[in-house]
Amino acid sequence: MSSIEEIIQTYESVVKVVDTDAKNTSRAYGGYIRATKGKLQEYITEEVVKIAWRNIGGNGERLEINSKKIPIPIKLEYVKNIKSKEVREYIFENIEQYIYGLSVDKHIFIDNIFVVGIECKAYTESAMLKRILVDFHLLKTQFSNISCFLFQLESQLGGDYSQLFEITFGAHSSHSIMSYFEDVDLNIFTFLKGERDINSPIHKNFKPLTRKSVENAVNLLENHLKKFL
Repeated sequence: MSSIEEIIQTYESVVKVVDTDAKNTSRAYGGYIRATKGKLQEYITEEVVKIAWRNIGGNGERLEINSKKIPIPIKLEYVKNIKSKEVREYIFENIEQYIYGLSVDKHIFIDNIFVVGIECKAYTESAMLKRILVDFHLLKTQFSNISCFLFQLESQLGGDYSQLFEITFGAHSSHSIMSYFEDVDLNIFTFLKGERDINSPIHKNFKPLTRKSVENAVNLLENHLKKFL
């Protein structure tokens, strides 16, 4: 498990060289950049979870982090309302096959119980937020008690998500979208200060990841995990 200092060092070492690495790979430049930043945020998130669990005295053997697909079954009410009798009967005859495999980036299990889901993004804008909310809504049909998080390096949601204030008021559009997903209490956490600028990405105009920011993420998760001690 990494320390906060090691998380920051990894962030700096990756972001400062990703532009050069992208130019020297056979992969498409933009795709390489996006994939690397995405994996970096997943790494940061997983290490933050482990630190938070350790800080509150949690036994590491009780903790599991994965991103395995979770089967979301077809709703029987939907099938019953299909107008075509042939289609309806066919689906009922093969009902066990009608599932959708779904995962967010990090599923947190304590004692084999799914307790926290975390979506990891290099940045988020409104279209991405809609997809995240849909995913969590579907997960909550099977695991109604999970806590839902979005961990993003940068924000492109507007409002004050990128200001790293102690109290975040969010953005008008984000709250409007979230109001239609009442079952999903989404906790949005941003690591880097300042709204994402598409003309000045962090791999070209470096933004520091501060110890305070990582500590705040740890504290946020501690508050959600301590009930499982």
